[in-house]
Amino acid sequence: QVQLVESGGGLVQAGGSLRLSCTASGSFSNINVMDWYRQAPGKQRELVARITSSGGTKYADSVKGRFTISRDNAGNTGFLQMDSLKPEDTALYLCNAEAAVLGFSYSYWGQGTQVTVSS
Repeated sequence: QVQLVESGGGLVQAGGSLRLSCTASGSFSNINVMDWYRQAPGKQRELVARITSSGGTKYADSVKGRFTISRDNAGNTGFLQMDSLKPEDTALYLCNAEAAVLGFSYSYWGQGTQVTVSS
């Protein structure tokens, strides 16, 4: 079982930066994939960024060049560096991890951290 806890959200002005963290704890072999999603009122949940255990990354077109996803050496903590923030980035940001438990891969969600960007 895996518990994910996000942190780092807050209120920032347009053009500012935030760094989100997602820390995994529990019993698991490894985290294969760590994703950041965001959910804004009235909008569909959006995959913002993804990082694999091999270090490969993908980004939504809306955040390319502004956001950077990374993870620590152990792979248990993920980060999302957000620069040049825009009001449209305002959302609840959720961490999702695909972790191997007893030889099977499961998807886990954190509670989310709120990011609000003022104009």
